[in-house]
Amino acid sequence: MKNKSRVDAPDAPKPVGLYPHARKVGNLLFLSGVGPRQAGTTKIPGVELNDQGDIISYDIEAQCHSVFQNVRTILEASGASWMDLVDVTVFLTNMDGDFATYNRVYAEYFAESLAENQPCRTTVEINKLPTPIAIELKCIAALEK
Repeated sequence: MKNKSRVDAPDAPKPVGLYPHARKVGNLLFLSGVGPRQAGTTKIPGVELNDQGDIISYDIEAQCHSVFQNVRTILEASGASWMDLVDVTVFLTNMDGDFATYNRVYAEYFAESLAENQPCRTTVEINKLPTPIAIELKCIAALEK
């Protein structure tokens, strides 16, 4: 397909592998998995690690706020906005312990768009993510032609 392009967001955390922050294909924008790391560092908000790099404790609310900000940063670098989101897939490492907090924070961020644009959403529990994080989002946005 000729109408596709890579998007790298300089103000977002660098990907942890060989992939772009997003790809535009036609009028769709596909974001790679987005975690809560802070841009320019390896710091993960609300995470305490032991000397071996294992999670001792974490604050899911802090991670949720950070991951939503990272998604917004990538959307804006792509010429998109929060209102363009049509699908959000959420990966949590502790559904029982974290879903209620995640769901509350999600509602805060999407309250601005609930009346006009409420994206589809799927939330799944996984046993581990590639870095010591408790949440990752995979998003699709529909752009104006």
